[in-house]
Amino acid sequence: MSSTDNHGPSQISSFGCAISRLRQEQVHSLEGNHRSSTRDSELESFQKQVTGRFEDLSRVSDDELLSIDWMQKLLDAFICCHEEFRAILLNNKEQVSSSPLDRSISEFFERLVKALDICNASRNGIEKIRVWLKHLEIVLCALGSNQRALSEGQFQRARKALMDLALAMLDEKDCRSVLPQRNRSFGRHNTSKDHRRHLTMHSRSHSWSVSRSWSAAKQLHSIASNLVPPRGNEIVATTGLAIPVYTMNSVLLFVLWTLVAAIPCQDRGLNIQLSFPRQLSWSTPVTSLHERIKKWERRSSNGLLKEINQVESCVRHVTDLVDSVQFPLTDEQKMEVEQKLKELSLVCGALRDGLDPLERQVREVFQKIMTCRAEGLDYLG
Repeated sequence: MSSTDNHGPSQISSFGCAISRLRQEQVHSLEGNHRSSTRDSELESFQKQVTGRFEDLSRVSDDELLSIDWMQKLLDAFICCHEEFRAILLNNKEQVSSSPLDRSISEFFERLVKALDICNASRNGIEKIRVWLKHLEIVLCALGSNQRALSEGQFQRARKALMDLALAMLDEKDCRSVLPQRNRSFGRHNTSKDHRRHLTMHSRSHSWSVSRSWSAAKQLHSIASNLVPPRGNEIVATTGLAIPVYTMNSVLLFVLWTLVAAIPCQDRGLNIQLSFPRQLSWSTPVTSLHERIKKWERRSSNGLLKEINQVESCVRHVTDLVDSVQFPLTDEQKMEVEQKLKELSLVCGALRDGLDPLERQVREVFQKIMTCRAEGLDYLG
């Protein structure tokens, strides 16, 4: 269980008391009153920005949730919140680099370093989906000709592409155990050592750029470690700045967790329990989204992205159809092939249109994180 669950009711309830006390102290302090007012406005704006963004994200239906389009909106929300948080840090350099806030900021920058690995793994996952798309396009090309009658040779080509796709969608550790069953299921049981070696090497050729020991699940647990709401005295001592630091840490964790949930990632694991103080307005939509996504945890071992689920569904139907046809094809079989190819074509179109913009946004998140960390290290000394 994540340490985000370890804060109790007394710690959470201290939020309201700490903020009230902070405001009272500011009223009684004539010196720097204008500066305090500006900072309060800045911090309030940031909280409203985070709340508004995640309320918009949480309003979508289950059919839209975790689609490529929704993931782009999530990353856009992160970028906007991150930029506003970065401005807060730059406007409060002196406090950020001094105790007691400097320790929290240092921990935030450490989490950013770990976030870069998940960004890289996500980009690799998007590349893996592109490999799947190439196999799907071969199936469409093999069976999609309207100018001639479908032949047995075309179906054999489609079978080969579907078998290669099935192997590409497997983790390397599963490849050996599933390979013989997959060969039989496609009706082409080839037991030659050369053929097996070719298929195994094919699946390995698209392996991750991260090390074999790297784990997305462990990385997420490491990022979540020691992420707890600031105590009342910490909020007062930092004149409220501890709250946006905690907020940005929480947003970072949720966005990274969602990336790992949606996109193929090495050693995926979603068993992190997120819990946030109810006094923070953004906690309700973020908690709601977390609970909705968790319900789909077992929907796919490859990723919960809506388009991945559609690919797997289409591939199952087309595979069953390809394995069951008899020649010559009946009119009913021809109509069924045409219908399944239309469905597959729609999924391929969604991937072709969506993967490049999604990858660009992941890259932008990576670059924003790098910039923020470089600036932070500069004024932390």
